[in-house]
Amino acid sequence: MDPTLKNRVVAALKAEIPTLPRGLRVGAKYVVDHPSDFGLDPIRETARKAGVSPYTLVRLAERLGFEGYDDLRAPFRQALVSAAVVVEKPAWVERLREEGEPGRIQADAALNEMAIVQRTLEGVKAGQIDRVVSMLMAAPTVYLTAARASYALAYYLHYVGRMALPSLQLIPRHMNSPIDDLDTAGVDDVLIAITFTPYSRETIEACRFASRKGMKLVMISDSEIVSPEFAADETLVASMLSTHHFGCYAGAMALIETLIAQLVAQGGEASRLRIASYEKLRRESQAYWAGQKKR
Repeated sequence: MDPTLKNRVVAALKAEIPTLPRGLRVGAKYVVDHPSDFGLDPIRETARKAGVSPYTLVRLAERLGFEGYDDLRAPFRQALVSAAVVVEKPAWVERLREEGEPGRIQADAALNEMAIVQRTLEGVKAGQIDRVVSMLMAAPTVYLTAARASYALAYYLHYVGRMALPSLQLIPRHMNSPIDDLDTAGVDDVLIAITFTPYSRETIEACRFASRKGMKLVMISDSEIVSPEFAADETLVASMLSTHHFGCYAGAMALIETLIAQLVAQGGEASRLRIASYEKLRRESQAYWAGQKKR
């Protein structure tokens, strides 16, 4: 079987999603977001995870020109051999398991975090990061928005990133809607939006608004397909799998750290001087705790 067939199927799904009926669209998005699970699970389990019926998955296969569901799944099964994420189990993880149920929970969480960091960083190519950084450096203003749990990531990216990229602005300001701050943005400006399943309504509306204005859009998300109503210029995808109910942000943070490293490096001497100036200002204003001075 052609080893590139899986990638061609994924590309076809992405192209078809905006035109698909809702049920097929949900099924297609699940396949794009979870290719390994799709290749491994039987049809009923895939239907359960995707929230659709098995018949919907059969219809999706036929829509793409396959004779049946198994033919659609075949290239994903073959790709599992090369797509498996290998995480070495350190001795300290095995020792945790010997400490009873709390140790087992901690060990499982630790292995999951290491796995999603590896999976996330492996999936982000240097060329894409370079394109994103070049886009940000060239923009008069770079807006950055997120909501709820994702806001912590946006705050950190802004707090550190603005030293290398002074055009970076965290929105919304003054408890407004992010759309209020984007009202005066121009076509040369960029919006960075951070959102993960379940996607924030405010963030999606900001993305739609920016797209209508002709702004460039960079998304940091758990999927390349967030909404059929707009398409990002670049999407940096982070795995969010976790051992608990909520998403694990370790992969997303690793991705943001990689982006910051590139921003600082490409900022060159100007970034170095700006960072040095910030540090000098903080020392002079006693921003950092230095302990009680000796008499």
